[in-house]
Order: sequence, then structure tokens, then C-alpha cells
Amino acid sequence: MSEQPLTILAIGGHVGDMELTAGGVLSSHSLKGDRIVTLALTAGERGVPAGQDMGEYRKQKVAEAAAFAELLGGESIVFDIPDGELANSEEIRLRVCDVIRKVRPNVIITHFKNSMHKDHMTTHLIVNDARFYAGLASFERELPAHFASRLYYAENWEDAVDYKPYIYIDFDQEAYELWVKAVSQHWFVTGSKSFPYLEYYKHLARVRGIEARKTYAETFMIPEESMRVLKSEL
Repeated sequence: MSEQPLTILAIGGHVGDMELTAGGVLSSHSLKGDRIVTLALTAGERGVPAGQDMGEYRKQKVAEAAAFAELLGGESIVFDIPDGELANSEEIRLRVCDVIRKVRPNVIITHFKNSMHKDHMTTHLIVNDARFYAGLASFERELPAHFASRLYYAENWEDAVDYKPYIYIDFDQEAYELWVKAVSQHWFVTGSKSFPYLEYYKHLARVRGIEARKTYAETFMIPEESMRVLKSEL
């Protein structure tokens, strides 16, 4: 367990994005006593199953986000922005800024910069600026400033262009099983016919674990300006 429990805020474009891509690490940290909060900027309701009402599916997605967070002893937040209509706007940046100041995370996880999905790319831009706004004391909002010192970009098959694993974070069998149970609360993870989400991410966790000489792992990128290795000699 960390000397001081961490607070981790995972911010996705849709419900399920962070739960799939960073869920093993989130589960591992929850078992260590750290606080887990997920924020979805949209519910992702346009992936509605055939024959189901989209409004009802949105309610289902919000409930699925809550079920995942509950199994990790955490919290979930879902904005009321329609799926596919996430705007790269100051209004949304400020809403995310306010969440960061309220949650006060040590760590933020979000999408990598490139994606086949515009909501993912927009989320990346929003979160990077919102993190800056949240940490700027002269940027007056209702809550006091807070800077999340660590920012990670999760590995996602939809965000694969130019993504190169930079950091490997491993987790054990207990965390893996908790993650699989929690992420299976999401219908699209187990029921989608368009992509075998659960199978893919379970195998990816094992492959990344093998690469790290561990059992399971997830990989992350970090901001380019943070990519430095300091040594005094070889």
C-alpha cells in the first residue's frame, strides 16, 4: 500500500473507455487502498444494441459505469453530453477543470492524442488543458487549485496510430480477476458483435505482462515533454 493513498482520476470519451484500457491498473490500485474515480465525458450511447431505445441505453451505460466503480470501491461521473457531440470548447474544459479540483487526483489517465474516434481525440485535448487550468491558482473557480502531477495516456486499439508503449504497469491475478468481473458489467464489453472487446484486452494484458516479464500489465504513454531520462554517467 502507498505511504499516502493515491487518488486516480481516469477520464474517457465514453463510459467503458478507461474501464477497458486502464482497468487492470485501476483494480490493482483499488486493492492497495487507493481511491479510484472515473469520468466519462459522454455515456457512449450511440453504440446502442439493435432494437433498444438510445435513451434507455444511456441510462444503462451510466449504471454500468457506477457498477464498475462500486466493485473497485470508487466513484463514477458521467457528463450529460450526447455521444459523438463532444465539443472542444472552453465550457467543457472548465467542467473538467472543476472535476479535477473537486476530486484532487495525484494521477490522471486519459486517451492518447491520435484516434479513429473524434471523441477520444477531443477528450485528449480537453483533459490536457483542463489539467493546466485546474493547477493554476490565478485561474479563479469555485474550488481551489489542484495540480495532478502525473498524466498517463492509456493503450486503446482505437487510439493506436503512433502509440508506442512507454510505461508498463503490472498487476497480479487478484487484480486481473477483479478487473474482468468489473469490466464485464458493461454490455458492449461482453455483448458487442462489432469487436471482441473482452477477449482482446484480456489477451493484451497477458502480452504486455510477458513483455514486462510479469503476469499481466497495461501500458501507457506520457506527455512528450516528460519523456526524459536523466543520468550522470552511462
